[in-house]
Amino acid sequence: MPTALWIAHVKVHDDAAYGEYAKRATDAIASHGGVFLARGGAHEQLEGEDRPRNVVARFPSLAAAHACYHSDAYQEALSFAKGAAVRELSLVEELE
Repeated sequence: MPTALWIAHVKVHDDAAYGEYAKRATDAIASHGGVFLARGGAHEQLEGEDRPRNVVARFPSLAAAHACYHSDAYQEALSFAKGAAVRELSLVEELE
């Protein structure tokens, strides 16, 4: 079964609220087997709109990434991000 990537591009407007989201999301993601590959850090925007915070997490499967997003724990975490940031989030299945 192929693994999956959770890819987020974020522009934060409220650091305190988004920090609470990140703390809670970390636990939710880990509980679904997610491991961070990139979380913030240096980046270079080559095309499209720049979102200065970029996050990539690997999950054991697309189903695990999907289940994480829809879990009660992640949805609770997400409530802190709403209004605190502009986000784009994609789930992408990796090649086998």
